[in-house]
Amino acid sequence: MGEHTQPTALEGALREARRGLAVVAALSLFLNLLVLVSPLYMLQVFDRVLASGHVETLVALTLVAGFALLVLGLLEVIRGRLLLRIGGWLDRTLSGPVLAASLAGALAGRAIGAQALRDLAQLRGFLGSQGIAPILDAPWTPLFVVVIWLLHPWLGGLALVSATLLFALALGNELATRSPLKAASEVGIAAQRQSETALRNAEVVHAMGMLPALLQRWHADNDRVLGHQALAGDRAALIVGASKFLRLFVQILILGLGAFLVLDGELTAGGMIAGSILLGRALAPVEQAIAAWKSLVAARASHARLQELLRRHPETPAAIRLPQPEGRVSVDELVFKAPDSDRLILKAVAFELPAGEVLAVVGPSASGKSTLCRLITGIWPPTSGHVRLDGAEVHGWERSDFGRHVGYLPQDVELFAGTVRDNIARLADAPDEMVIGAARLAGVHEMILRLPAGYATEIGPQGAALSGGQRQRIGLARAMFGEPRLVVLDEPSASLDGAGEAALVDAIGRLKACGTTVILVAHRPSLLVHVDRLLVLRDGTSTLFGPRDQILPQLTAPRPARAVAAAS
Repeated sequence: MGEHTQPTALEGALREARRGLAVVAALSLFLNLLVLVSPLYMLQVFDRVLASGHVETLVALTLVAGFALLVLGLLEVIRGRLLLRIGGWLDRTLSGPVLAASLAGALAGRAIGAQALRDLAQLRGFLGSQGIAPILDAPWTPLFVVVIWLLHPWLGGLALVSATLLFALALGNELATRSPLKAASEVGIAAQRQSETALRNAEVVHAMGMLPALLQRWHADNDRVLGHQALAGDRAALIVGASKFLRLFVQILILGLGAFLVLDGELTAGGMIAGSILLGRALAPVEQAIAAWKSLVAARASHARLQELLRRHPETPAAIRLPQPEGRVSVDELVFKAPDSDRLILKAVAFELPAGEVLAVVGPSASGKSTLCRLITGIWPPTSGHVRLDGAEVHGWERSDFGRHVGYLPQDVELFAGTVRDNIARLADAPDEMVIGAARLAGVHEMILRLPAGYATEIGPQGAALSGGQRQRIGLARAMFGEPRLVVLDEPSASLDGAGEAALVDAIGRLKACGTTVILVAHRPSLLVHVDRLLVLRDGTSTLFGPRDQILPQLTAPRPARAVAAAS
């Protein structure tokens, strides 16, 4: 990838949120100013009311202080609600780009799973929790130190030293826990992905008795997570205990120093009490921030992972909306290298397919057939070469617009939790006529009507309520939804019985009659009824391409005796 110059969606969202965060910072300033009400009230009561004996002054001071504390409570509510709304806004703004980047990462072969969405939830939760309050209040600690200094320089000096020591403990907590918490997070994510893989393959795990080995691996990873967390927790507990001792001891010390100054006639009793309260309020946010450091580190790690993901897979600008294609496919010197490997899967594959024709791609296993399907549908970008639909690069199309004109049935059919109708309609709110039309075109309308609730049948996660053949036939109807101009079918008969295969052949014939271009990976001769051209792949190379009636005899002809002897 080239050097990243454009801001990511996360950077843009945080920049947009600055105004709201500035309001939060201003509220934090006023909140900390209003905290001065209690020590000032104490100062006035001890130094004025008790000395003068004026009840009217006491009542007035109490009313003013009560009103100020009521405002403080209201501002605290407003700050909390504002932070919750900023977190919710960030979630709504970033969930789309984060999910799109996660899908792009999955297509690129990176095991991301739902971790990015969990990171976004972690970031949102941190902003909306009370864990961020000490971080917002800690910057105003110098304000309280200055006020204490105004009461008496000795008290201010003690406050300054204690605040410096507490900040040093906070920095020490960061240095001591950063490495183990980062390691725990990385190992925990790996263990989470392993458990997700096990749940997706629950049938295999159960059928072949893999649970003990799986649990042994998971426990090993989990023990490493717990070990790193215990190390970080032990270090953090030591620092938290030290910070609590320091704060409480300094509060005793400032009372003692204040009492000495009172006895020496340099400070009033009210100043002594006010200084103690102010120091406790000055040091409390720092101590609380140390206790909440784990959530801060987790939020920071989530931010870093999201930033890396969005930088690696930035949002693509909207492409020009091209007219509806006819279905002409052009593949020019197509080369594809396996990710993180030097092995070439496709080597200079080239062919032209007119609109409305049917191409069958045949060849032995691992010859590059499925890879070719993914490149034609734009799932993967080619290492070099071009794939064009009606002369336009498939990656030049706006993806949602491209998807309206293209149908794809992968080798491993995945359906979404929801109804049969939802899956055929590609999760869109489409008219019933379009859904039924796609089902009829795929030859599955009658099969769907026999389901318990017809088109409204809930199929469960990953189509668990359906057989493999039913999933494949519903996936075929989804590929044909919206009358696409190009349909790519990767081994569409893998899970079909005789009736399903006959329906598939008829469906290909109906697509061809509609002028739709069809590319299918086929292993069975029965699927070649409506095929116009054949492409033969071996070891990623196109060895034969041409009309079916010319290529098929070359594939079915007996091998010469000399070749057979040489092979043996």
